[in-house]
Amino acid sequence: MKKIFNNEGLGDVVLDRLTIYMAIGVIVGARLGHCFFYEPGYYLRNPLEIIMIWHGGLASHGAAIGILVVLWLFVRKEKKEYTWILDRIAIVVALSGFFIRMGNLMNSEIYGVETTVPWGFVFLRNGETAPKHPTQIYEGLSYLIIFLLLFRIYWKKKGGHIQGTLISLALILIFIARFFIEFLKEDQVGFEATMKLNMGQWLSIPFFLTGVVWLYLSIKKNKRLVIKR
Repeated sequence: MKKIFNNEGLGDVVLDRLTIYMAIGVIVGARLGHCFFYEPGYYLRNPLEIIMIWHGGLASHGAAIGILVVLWLFVRKEKKEYTWILDRIAIVVALSGFFIRMGNLMNSEIYGVETTVPWGFVFLRNGETAPKHPTQIYEGLSYLIIFLLLFRIYWKKKGGHIQGTLISLALILIFIARFFIEFLKEDQVGFEATMKLNMGQWLSIPFFLTGVVWLYLSIKKNKRLVIKR
């Protein structure tokens, strides 16, 4: 992000402020997302548990919502366009998604169902005895590829791409990957056992659709601007 800001003549003060906004948005959003998407009954009965993040429970969909909210607050203060910051944040968010999933792998979290593929992992730490799909690797590598794509698009145009393109592509590609990889994951909470699509998949659909609509509107807006010129 510092490299991007340097390219656009922005100083470290703005970047430091952005980092604080992002840290708050990610942690608060991820925590509230887990509490109210996956275990609302428990946390409504025990509201003080919400702030006990050391007990675990963070949801990436909640983090995505938290990021969108805090960046809207950020651009109001910095007098920037919303799509301007979203396009640039999308690049580093995709990369951070890769590191998050590698952390999940190291912690033996959020892995897949039993498998016979030769690269299956036996998560001994959790008492598993059969190989499971290492879905953390599948998802992490997907995010890494998306990061490289977004990074290349940005630098090919040196930031002169159609505004809204990168965030749109990020939403579309990240949540397509998430949706299909979820088919290989074990259920995260008990109620998912009765669902045809799990909670992660249902939550991915609106983000994907938002990306499609955003991309369409961005291209349409750019065409209007070209015609006016």
